[in-house]
Parts: sequence; structure tokens; C-alpha cells
Amino acid sequence: MAALDCPAGSLVLVACSGGADSLALAHALSYCAKRASLRAGLLTVDHGLQAGSAERAAGVRDWALSAGFSVAEVLTVSVGSSGGPEAAARAARYAALDAAAERLGAAAVLLGHTREDQAETVLLGLARGSGIRAAAGMPARRGRYLRPLLDVPRATTAAFCAAAGLTPWCDPHNSDPAYARSRLRALLPALEEAAPGLVVGLARTARMARADADVLDDLAADVSRRAVTPDGLDVDVVAAQPAAIRTRVLHLWASGAVSSFDLTSLHITALEALVTAYRGQGPVSLPGGIRATRTGRTLRLVAP
Repeated sequence: MAALDCPAGSLVLVACSGGADSLALAHALSYCAKRASLRAGLLTVDHGLQAGSAERAAGVRDWALSAGFSVAEVLTVSVGSSGGPEAAARAARYAALDAAAERLGAAAVLLGHTREDQAETVLLGLARGSGIRAAAGMPARRGRYLRPLLDVPRATTAAFCAAAGLTPWCDPHNSDPAYARSRLRALLPALEEAAPGLVVGLARTARMARADADVLDDLAADVSRRAVTPDGLDVDVVAAQPAAIRTRVLHLWASGAVSSFDLTSLHITALEALVTAYRGQGPVSLPGGIRATRTGRTLRLVAP
């Protein structure tokens, strides 16, 4: 387990909903941490979106304490509405995990995403037309967050829980057709049957696409440092770049004022037209009422 490379005595946290994936990961952490002289901690987030959620979260915490975790906490969050219910819940969850990890001085936070989660993420991103970054899926490591199970099938975590005598919670939201990921999750077995190896192939594609996307993002960040001025975004610097860099610079610039999750390829295409196909057209409307305008050789973001 990658997190066990942390120095002896470090606190390693696992985010655990009580579902099979995160419960299997939590159990594995409790076993491995002792042998690596690490402290194991567990965080469970109560989104408050279902009846009985507080009691279920408390049950996960109590299990962790009985299993010997040195830290076990329930993080209660308030879910907003920006970007839709799934995005809002995700934003609230990560904000709470970030704050807790900082407060507790954790070396790492483990997340229980599996191979199927990766495949779903890639397919959802491609459906939104989000390009190579969408095909890159979720990273195995980003900052303090680690996903040790990205190459592990979901069936394996369920089998692990059964073998270990664990009783995972089945979140009804995972099968609720109101959520895009739930609808895709229900279809994934049929897609795998129609195209055997689909899930493994998508996971492999994500790894390769991430390597390419990371290089392009680094190049775009370097251009952004030259293009962003106190007045706005320098059109000439951006226009001189290849399309793959240019669109990334525009996305990076706009995401300073607009949630990156809310920006679509249509927004970026419209911004690019202000740079490469400017004919005196008016402002580009972005999420949240933000407008992007061009004056001379400069792009500016204007608040509502």
C-alpha cells in the first residue's frame, strides 16, 4: 500500500462511507498500519441527504474505534447546489476531508475508488466532451489523496468484506437513477458484456492519458504565467500557442473565477473564439453570471 511509505508514526487516514470499497480499504489499513508503525485514522462524512445518515455515520465511527483506529471522526457537512447534487456533495466532502487532514496533521488520506469507479469517471467525462483530461480519469495520487484500489475490481472488495466478516452499507444513491453516475453504473455490466475488457481498457487508457495530460498542463501553466497580467489575459501570448495549450490556458484562466467543474467545452470554445476568431463579437457568458470580454489585445473576466 503506497501510503505505507510514510515515515513511522505518521497518521494515515481513510475516508470511509461504510460501503464495500471503502470498508475493505479501511480494514486493510488497520492491518497494515500496525506492521508499518503508522497510526490509522478514519473519517466518515455525513452529507445529511438521507434519513438516518447521522446514525449510519456514527456506526462507521464506532466500528473504527472498536477495530483499533487511533482516530475516528464523523464529519458533518452542509451540501449546497452549485454544479448539481453530485458535484455539490463532492465539493462539501472534500472540503471537510481537507480541513480534517490539516487539523489532524495527516500524512495521507486514502480513498476507496476501484477500477469500475475509474471506468465510470472516464465515460462520464468523455460524455461531457472534456477531452484528454476526462480520459485521464482519477489519479492514483494527488497531493495528500491516494487511491490504492484503482486497479482492483469492485467484486474483489465485496469478496474481501465477506471473507473478513464485514457488513458493508449499500447506499441507495448508488442505484438512484436521478444521478448520472448511478445510471451509468447500472449500464456498466451490459457494456462490459458487449465489449469484454471494457473496464480494464478504460483504466489502462486513463493511465496513459494522464501522462500526456500532465505534460500539457505543465506547459499550459508556464504559458499562463506569461499571459496573465494585472489587466487580464494577453491575447497575443495565448494566440501564439498550439490549440492543445491555448485551450488549457483559457480553462486555467477562467477557472480562477468559475468552478472548473462547471466549465464545459462549449465555454472554452467560445473563449477561444475571442482569441483566434475575434470579429468584434460580444462577451462570452460563463457559469455564475461571469462574462468574458475582449478589449483590444486583452481578455477580462467581469463579475455580475
